Amino acid sequence: MICVSIARTRHKMILAEHQALAQRGAKLVELRVDWIARAPDIPRLLKDRPTPVIVTCRKREDGGKWTGTEDERRMVLRTAIISGADYVDLEDTIARSIPRYGKTKRIISHHDFESTPEDLDSLWIEMADMQPDIIKLVTMATSPSDCVRMMKLVADAKIPTVGFCMGEFGTASRVLCGKYGSPFTYAAFSAEREVAPGMLTFQEMRDLYRFDELNRDTQVFGVLGDPIGHSLSPLLHNTAMKQIGFNGVYLPLRVTPDQFSSTLDAFSWLNVRGYSVTIPHKEAALAKANRCEEIVRQIGAANTLSLDENGQWEAGNTDFQAALDSLELALQPGESLEGKRILMLGAGGVARAIGLGVTRRGAVLVIASRTTDRAKALAESLGCRHLTWENRGSEYADILINCTPIGMHPNVNESPFQENWLRDEMIVFDTIYNPENTLLLKEARARQCRTVSGIEMFVRQAAAQFQRFTGQAAPLETLKESLRQGISAAKG
Repeated sequence: MICVSIARTRHKMILAEHQALAQRGAKLVELRVDWIARAPDIPRLLKDRPTPVIVTCRKREDGGKWTGTEDERRMVLRTAIISGADYVDLEDTIARSIPRYGKTKRIISHHDFESTPEDLDSLWIEMADMQPDIIKLVTMATSPSDCVRMMKLVADAKIPTVGFCMGEFGTASRVLCGKYGSPFTYAAFSAEREVAPGMLTFQEMRDLYRFDELNRDTQVFGVLGDPIGHSLSPLLHNTAMKQIGFNGVYLPLRVTPDQFSSTLDAFSWLNVRGYSVTIPHKEAALAKANRCEEIVRQIGAANTLSLDENGQWEAGNTDFQAALDSLELALQPGESLEGKRILMLGAGGVARAIGLGVTRRGAVLVIASRTTDRAKALAESLGCRHLTWENRGSEYADILINCTPIGMHPNVNESPFQENWLRDEMIVFDTIYNPENTLLLKEARARQCRTVSGIEMFVRQAAAQFQRFTGQAAPLETLKESLRQGISAAKG
């Protein structure tokens, strides 16, 4: 079950949001009465309530906004109990002073906004002695491995326990706690109404991560990166899993470079079945793998880790084939890349994969990068030419491929290639997918060029990963539509 937190300054706002949430299908709501600007009118909030409620009145030291005295706060909580609230949230510091009464269930809670203590088990044992119906233990994750310790606690708990970690490192635990037996998790009314670090929205929890469908058999996947908050991969993979009826969940996992190896070791307890890998971990992923395809070794980077039948990590690079398949969309029937003169802008990981692919197909490749040394090194490894960034417009090419971030949102008025350098009928492939129609592609179409957007490559590499993870084909058109909707939603 998903508990949606309502934190507003006026009673009528709380009542209105409660009604709206009930209409949207919410089954449990937390009333954060400490946010109310004047004395909370508990009977008013509970009268004719459309869903069960948790009444919470948190002081500032515990992450709340209560400005009254401690005696007044405790009176509010006692009033909630006497008024028949379904649940009341009592911090472990005051739980012993507020006795059980009536049918109101007691949530004994502990919050740590600084870290995840080493003595989680000791904290839980103390709280278990305070007559809880539910124990709630919420801490700040300072590393991904904190989530694993919290999930172990939830899984082993003899009393129903809501346990997860806050912050970007802890986001996944807000979802995974449902797999390990947490009676509910917490979500925000909307993205603008986050009341704790890393909180997801009700819609994300319900529709994207399908929290209410998670169980012990749910298979776990994720995307590793730093940063990771912008990633649209969870949208694509979770949407595809939902469409085909696959019991899995795909999560954003922020991991810093120094945490990469230890995090994968710690996450083995979660039995993660596969990872998408993004910046800056693609080389580290290759080093972590037990085996890999020869093409991945030649590229020198992996964007996929999947468990084989022996429980060994296999590294893959789906960028390679996805880029070739996307580029070939612009070719005429019977036309091939052999002999085509290709100018590639950029010399990063994606450029390496694409460069290897097109040279294998017999294309004549030239590389230009804003960092000349990188262009030179990549050209030497691929056995092709490079030229300076300043001279990129002088190169005659049949195909232009942009592997730089120039033109990516929010810098949508930039292009890595001047319009007057474009030739009629040349093929222009921009690997940027946000926006779908970059300035480069707009100007290329104005010059009658054949164009390919980054969406084609992004969904194809995701589809190939999905096939590895689930053993089933991904619905390609669904992925495209989901990606477009995700890009649109991100822009607001």
